[in-house]
Amino acid sequence: MPKSLTPGRYRGLKTSSLAEADVFGIVAFDQRGSYRRMMPPDSSYAQLAQVKNEIIGVLSRDASAILTDPTYGLSASMQMSPKAGLLLALEKSGYSGDSSYRRTELIPAWTPQKIRKTGASAVKLMVYYHPGSGKLAEELEDFVRRAVADCHAWDLPVFLEPMSYSLDPAAPKESEAFAAIRAEVVIETARRLSRSGADVLKLEFPLDIQFNQDRDEWRRACAAVSEASAVPWVLLSAGVDFAQFKPQAQVACECGASGFLAGRAIWKEAAAMTAVERAAFLESTASVRLRQLLEIAAAAARPWSDFYGPPPPSETWYESYV
Repeated sequence: MPKSLTPGRYRGLKTSSLAEADVFGIVAFDQRGSYRRMMPPDSSYAQLAQVKNEIIGVLSRDASAILTDPTYGLSASMQMSPKAGLLLALEKSGYSGDSSYRRTELIPAWTPQKIRKTGASAVKLMVYYHPGSGKLAEELEDFVRRAVADCHAWDLPVFLEPMSYSLDPAAPKESEAFAAIRAEVVIETARRLSRSGADVLKLEFPLDIQFNQDRDEWRRACAAVSEASAVPWVLLSAGVDFAQFKPQAQVACECGASGFLAGRAIWKEAAAMTAVERAAFLESTASVRLRQLLEIAAAAARPWSDFYGPPPPSETWYESYV
């Protein structure tokens, strides 16, 4: 039996979905620190905002929703296609602490209330999380529960993005050693954080395909994520090339994911191009990539409505709606 959601959260998920199905085909462009590093070092704020505006403007025509940030994304979110939903990031870029003890901080003076006032459909919250980090994992779980509750108080659904990392500085995330435990980390993360109150999880592919090209193992790992998660999940692209992400998205959707929330796999080459080159790339290559991913999601992804239903109708529902 699907869980009944409040009106705002249900509408937020609905307006972030493909029109023909309750699945997600969302384009992410909420990068800030990494975005600055992609661009020439002398780029002004106006230039950074304009490039984001150009990329989001084109891709919002087909995407079910756009994820962006308040720093560089205001113009883009005001001028993007009205057919697409809008997700806004809540957290600061990066983390505090050292590489093996990562804490998430929220953007100062940026709140769920302000996100609701912009007309956004949903909130995205990213945390660096490792289920084996002991006290820090517990702190982050409490942090997530509080942040989700604050968003729900404004009837905003939350897409929670837990990013894995290595606890061993000698075995970084890109190493074969971490690849050997990556599926275990992602699956346990899905199990624990899907019970945090978040409405949707935005998850990494559970295997590092640089070390594992076995599609049967991909399927087993993605199916295990779906079994572990108590809420819908979508696949993030984590900066990989489109040629790598497309088969990941296919397998993930066939094995229970409710779509994708991808960024650089679709548009990353466009950021450093000239305006003329960027326009041509977005209208051709990037749009074709997005449409291919949307076809996969529409055909294979699991509807989020398997998990959630609308609020039951009542003549006086609004009297108790706060």
